[in-house]
Amino acid sequence: MPPTLASLVHHSALKLTVRAGEDRLDVPVRWAHVSELADPVPYMEGGELLLITALKLDADDPEAMRRYVKRLVAAGVVGLGFAVGVNYDEIPKALVDAAEQEGLPLLEVPRRTPFLAISKAVSAAIAADQYRAVTAGFAAQRELTRQALSAGPEGLLAALAAQVDGWAALYDASGAVVATAPEWAGRRAARITADVERLRERPAPASSVVGSPETEDRVELHSLGTGRRPRAALAVGTAAALGTAERYAVHSAIALLTLTTERSRSLQAAEQRIGAAVLRMLLAGQPDHARAVTGDLYGGLLDAPFRVIVAEPVSASAARAHADAHAHSGVPMPVAKPSPAGALAAADAGGDPLGGLAETVEAAAARSGEAVLVVPEGERLVVLAGDGGAAVAACAEYAAALEAARAVPDQAAVDEDELVVGLSAPAGPIAAAAAYKQAEQALSVARRRGRVLVEHEQLAAGSVLPLLADDAVKAFADGLLRPLYEHDATGRGDLVASLRAWLSRHGQWDAAAADLGVHRHTLRYRMRRVEEILGRSLDDPDVRMELWLALKATTPE
Repeated sequence: MPPTLASLVHHSALKLTVRAGEDRLDVPVRWAHVSELADPVPYMEGGELLLITALKLDADDPEAMRRYVKRLVAAGVVGLGFAVGVNYDEIPKALVDAAEQEGLPLLEVPRRTPFLAISKAVSAAIAADQYRAVTAGFAAQRELTRQALSAGPEGLLAALAAQVDGWAALYDASGAVVATAPEWAGRRAARITADVERLRERPAPASSVVGSPETEDRVELHSLGTGRRPRAALAVGTAAALGTAERYAVHSAIALLTLTTERSRSLQAAEQRIGAAVLRMLLAGQPDHARAVTGDLYGGLLDAPFRVIVAEPVSASAARAHADAHAHSGVPMPVAKPSPAGALAAADAGGDPLGGLAETVEAAAARSGEAVLVVPEGERLVVLAGDGGAAVAACAEYAAALEAARAVPDQAAVDEDELVVGLSAPAGPIAAAAAYKQAEQALSVARRRGRVLVEHEQLAAGSVLPLLADDAVKAFADGLLRPLYEHDATGRGDLVASLRAWLSRHGQWDAAAADLGVHRHTLRYRMRRVEEILGRSLDDPDVRMELWLALKATTPE
């Protein structure tokens, strides 16, 4: 405890006597300051015990003393020490009455007690209090370290809550509550998730203080991690502001939790190398070797159906251009509904959607206790995640949030990198190569259609016609049909329309001629002219297929 007026009064060597404010002696004293100025307020910071001899004061003037004492109280002075036997034999009644009226403790300092003795007593008490706080802080640090090593983050939180006489909570990168201590603090921790999400939007390291009207808690929030984006957050709830010892404990907890949540770069690089090796073995058709290498590192990931996720960055302008082109094709694609967590993660990506996706998937897997394999491959990210698990769902929500953000005009105007993601069908280790190929095919379609995420299972449910929007396909179609268009431009016959009608009727002469309103012999003549001009036989099914697709590519309906 810091020194108080009461501790100074009870100091046997100082011989101080209370003349006013006996009921306010429990206030702490930040310092003892000597000033004979008529107005010392500009030099006060608050919390001082002011020592005077009234050298320049008219201490017998009641009105002057009321103004003097009122200004001291307003400045935060906690006590007034008056030395008797110097300028006044006793404390003037005007000053005593003013102190009583304002509730300011007034201490009589005997002549044999120098002001320096009082200053030394205050200084010694403050130093002793700081030493006790530092000692308690080191003891708390040792206990927190012991708990972190023996019981993990949960044990550390329990020790921290005991040290601060309150509660503590740990949040993951998405803002979800991971652990609390004591257990009853779970509800309180959940109430401030919005504040945790706002803290994550600030550059790390960041901290804030929030209040809880329901419980009257004072809650401190601290981000955890050494990167640009926090990997976790710590909340500490107490009934009052933290003291020095409690502050040491909180800072120690922040350091220890950062070490436990932020893996070292060398360990992370080693895990990524193992993950890359496992992926290569799976793609090479060696699932047994992959299991032998992973051991328990990826849990039961390779013992159940999983999905392969392949993601790549793409410029926002290119993504919007493809999206607009696909929108005109009239072929809808299902879009997952973005969740609040997915929207937050996407907004927090900060121009690195690939890194944001990796963090989102890993955080979702960690919360649900799933194993997940995340392998960066240059400008590509490959993920193996359990089918139907939280990681795959988080990927879909993240993509849906990016899709929704693209639809907002202000967001779409920002030309930052976006994301394209391909998701395979469920597969086992022996079919990993096929699943990887499926994910790549879905990724290619996502890029062509300007979508963030496409599942391979959606490809068969859709139509092949949107794929004809590719520039290379259009160029081929234009080249194939150009002779017919040039022929029709001279007014010598409508070969293109006749060819389309004949192909749409599967070569049925009467039905196609009726559609065109011409005689079937006229249609037969036109189809012979098509063969002559193109140098191809319409009896060949491949030729008919190419001509039909060319017509669909050049004249979309």
